Amino acid sequence: MAKQMSPAGIMALKESLCSVYWYKSELRGFLQLCLSNPAILNKFNWDNYKRQIASDVIDYLVENSSLYIGDLTKICYEICMLTDFSHLKSLEDGSQKVEKARNSVNQLKQLVAPHQEIKKEQDEIKKRQEKAASKLKANAAVRQNLEEIKNRYMPLVGSSNAQGRGFELERIMYDLFELFDLDPKASFKNLGEQLDGAFSLDGTEYLFEAKWQKELVNKADLAVFSEKVRSKLENTLGVFLSINSFSIDGVSAHQAGGASIILMDGGDLMAVFEERIDFPSLLLRKKRHAAQTGNIYFSYYQMLSAGNG
Repeated sequence: MAKQMSPAGIMALKESLCSVYWYKSELRGFLQLCLSNPAILNKFNWDNYKRQIASDVIDYLVENSSLYIGDLTKICYEICMLTDFSHLKSLEDGSQKVEKARNSVNQLKQLVAPHQEIKKEQDEIKKRQEKAASKLKANAAVRQNLEEIKNRYMPLVGSSNAQGRGFELERIMYDLFELFDLDPKASFKNLGEQLDGAFSLDGTEYLFEAKWQKELVNKADLAVFSEKVRSKLENTLGVFLSINSFSIDGVSAHQAGGASIILMDGGDLMAVFEERIDFPSLLLRKKRHAAQTGNIYFSYYQMLSAGNG
């Protein structure tokens, strides 16, 4: 669900509506253009004072935000886009009314801009997820290829050959990246550093490393990988896959400000293989969660628990 407006944002929106639209007819006309169902406006007493009407309308939308969060966002967006207040100049004390309207809109911008950016990002991610899911379901060849990759992965679970298992996992991940059009680069060496590969997604370059060991990947392992990532260009991030997860102290040490890596485990990989989520959507959710919370280890099962699956 989209992030709710703060109480201060709600008050600022009401004030902006009253300051920008001096006459009730103008206010009603603006709201009719913004609302997905303009008939909502018939619920309110338009013989009342303008400030009370604006308050009643916004309160109604907020109280029913599960239905009208899109309308609230639209109203905020349109108000924040206003730069011309010349319609107020012809009124008595027009200059003061223009200044008041401009100030109220600027205050609203400061309060709702983060909310609108999050909502915009969520909408874009949802569209990408739906598009990717439809593409996967409609494309029999892609699904067959994913099944083949999964069938190569499953026998490795019981393998005792750690080195051979690691090399095969690297090849499996390369093929998985290629399947989802992530422009993968095969394993390479760079200034003596061994990296398991790299890929691109939405204009961001990702370095990739995978480990399949009995022990949890620890703080030292993550420190080495983080340093590799930080030494690259500014828009480079890292994805570290540990089939058997990570140590608690390792995760804590590397999500305390300025993190440049995102963590995946075997459960995440199986969710992709079982078509519960495609790899790009999984990574984008992890990236968004890390950006908003600082938590670099947000598993697919945690997404389900949080209602984001």
